[in-house]
This record gives sequence, C-alpha cells and structure tokens, in this order.
Amino acid sequence: MPETDRAPARAPEDLTALFLARANAGDVDGLVALYAPDAVLAAGEVVARGHDEIRRFYDGLLRKRSHFPPVDALPVIRNGPLALTMARSGRGTLSVEVARQGEDGTWVWTIDQLKVAPGGE
Repeated sequence: MPETDRAPARAPEDLTALFLARANAGDVDGLVALYAPDAVLAAGEVVARGHDEIRRFYDGLLRKRSHFPPVDALPVIRNGPLALTMARSGRGTLSVEVARQGEDGTWVWTIDQLKVAPGGE
C-alpha cells in the first residue's frame, strides 16, 4: 500500500494540501490520519463515523478514482482551537470541514462535508 509523508498538519491551512498529496498517492491510512478518531465524514448519502468507517470510505473511493485535481483552498476561519476549512473544486463543488487543534499543536478534521453543490443543488 502506498505511503506518503505522514507529517501532521501544523496549521489548518495544511490539511487540504496533505489530503491531495495523500489521495493522489493512494495512501488511505495517510488520509485517515488527517481525521480525529471520532470524526464524521459526509459524502452525499454516505456518512462515515470514526477512523474505521472513514478508512472503508476512502479505500472504496481510491479503488474507483486515482487522480484528484488541485482545488481552490478558500481562506480558513479560525476561532481558537477550531477552524473552518473550505475548498472549491474545478466543477464548483465545495468541501467544508471543521478542524480542531490538539494539545500537541497539530490539526485534524473533526467534521467533513464533501461536495456541496453551489446553490444547494
């Protein structure tokens, strides 16, 4: 199984770039490491809770898709140890995530809503 640099995110702004690098490398465990153990990921009707379900989601996704194009990372909104991260794809869909800073200063996503269509479509 491919493995990428597993360095943790030192800022919430790092999460999207780490996601793209790990997804394009096919590194499922590296993707899971970007999430808190109790994180929730929603992708359409699929809701994955916790590392095991998030791992299954990405394992299935990466079996079907091997390339993730660059996205437009929007400005991060911070409030203490919480941050809202957002990225717009070339197709105009948004991903919106809540990140949390750990006691060690690193950041992970706790809530991830993938592919919100513009206009709520």
